Amino acid sequence: MGRVIGTNGHGVNNCLGLTSHFCYLSGMADKTDLTTRPIPEVIRQIAVPASTGFFFNTMFNVVDTLWAARIDTEAAASLALSLPVYFIITAMAAGIGTGSTALMGAALGARDRDQASLIAVQMLSFGMVISALLAWFGLTYSPVIFGWLGAEGPYLDTCLSYMNPIFACNAVTVALFLFNAVLQSLGDTKSMRNVLIFTATLNVVLDPWFIYGGFGLPAMGLQGVAWATIILQFLGALYLLARARATGLIKTDAGRNLIPRPTIYTDIARQGFPAALNSMTIALGFFVIFRFVSRFGPEASAAYGIATRIDQIVLLPTIGLGTAALTITAQNFGANRIDRIREAMRKNLLYGAAMLLPLSVPIFLFAEPLMRLFTPDPAVIAIGAEYLRIDAFTLYGYVLIFVPTSTLQGMKRPQFAIWLGLSRQVAAPYLLFTLFTKYLGYGTLSLWLSILFIVWTSAAIALWFTRKTLKALQE
Repeated sequence: MGRVIGTNGHGVNNCLGLTSHFCYLSGMADKTDLTTRPIPEVIRQIAVPASTGFFFNTMFNVVDTLWAARIDTEAAASLALSLPVYFIITAMAAGIGTGSTALMGAALGARDRDQASLIAVQMLSFGMVISALLAWFGLTYSPVIFGWLGAEGPYLDTCLSYMNPIFACNAVTVALFLFNAVLQSLGDTKSMRNVLIFTATLNVVLDPWFIYGGFGLPAMGLQGVAWATIILQFLGALYLLARARATGLIKTDAGRNLIPRPTIYTDIARQGFPAALNSMTIALGFFVIFRFVSRFGPEASAAYGIATRIDQIVLLPTIGLGTAALTITAQNFGANRIDRIREAMRKNLLYGAAMLLPLSVPIFLFAEPLMRLFTPDPAVIAIGAEYLRIDAFTLYGYVLIFVPTSTLQGMKRPQFAIWLGLSRQVAAPYLLFTLFTKYLGYGTLSLWLSILFIVWTSAAIALWFTRKTLKALQE
């Protein structure tokens, strides 16, 4: 741990203006301040580890999908159908973390570390309340949700065997996101990267062990995939807790700071719930898509589930750039540096174009070979390849959505993302899917083309609104 020494070129002490505290990482004093250093440098600091971490998170999911497919097609379809249900947990946890990152980042940018610390601790107690509610909701209503998605009989039982343990132990998932929010507000995305590398690597061993049994464990089938996830997330949460405590921002004052404070809970809810609802719209979007995709059989559900795993790999830069946009914006908004927010958004969009547009070509050309990596089923391969060829023309549109909406969230304006999310994930897909499949009788291709149209329309709206907001703030 290195003491804070010296100042930056603007008369502000490194380590966010503190002269009496230790920096949370030795030699990293200047890297916790995102308000003065060159924007490209700050983007690399945040986006590269975040993207790397998300790559390994995707590999974690890919391993789950590969092993589920080896059980049988029904297991692969059950895992795919569980994705939107699981997303209820991750959306809520990520939303609270995102909203709290904006609050902590603004406090840090304004050089109010005590307020940032109080927000961090209150966020943790708030998150545990939400975790208890999620457990009750999931264990009570999962059968109804899966039934609405078309699962019944043994298919439903397989889905529940995976999701029930996940809901019962969702506190580890929530903790993982919240400890990471503390670190991310300081520009540290490396710690989460380390967790995701570790868990993805160990998952290669735990998945087959827990599925097929051995060394004292019974064969658990798809349920084994769930328990492997829970154990690995628990280990990751312990590591992030240690890293978050090392920042000095988690000060419980013998537990007194954990007692709910209505004002701070309200601030967290005001920022966190819109961000959570924005993330939740992705889950709702999956519900809508799977509702229509499942009408074409388990093969179509499995194909879409596998194709979205491939999507996640390709969209790695988008995740990193969105994380950078949120974190950089939060601190610079607190410091009233609107010019740096504009520059960060512009450069994030340029970097996204440089990385995503070239990736569209191999996705289009090698759609079938990519699907064959996951399944030998020719029907699943054909439907998945059909999706990927359309998706190749959609990819950069996601950058144009995620970077502007993350910028707005960093400026404590999360409401726009909710309305955009509800429109593009729920309302528009439901209307278009119903028109094309129910009334016009078209097949799965009409679903993928509808998604293409919705993404690019949403991207244009998001970019226009964010630029308008920044212009108004700078005038």
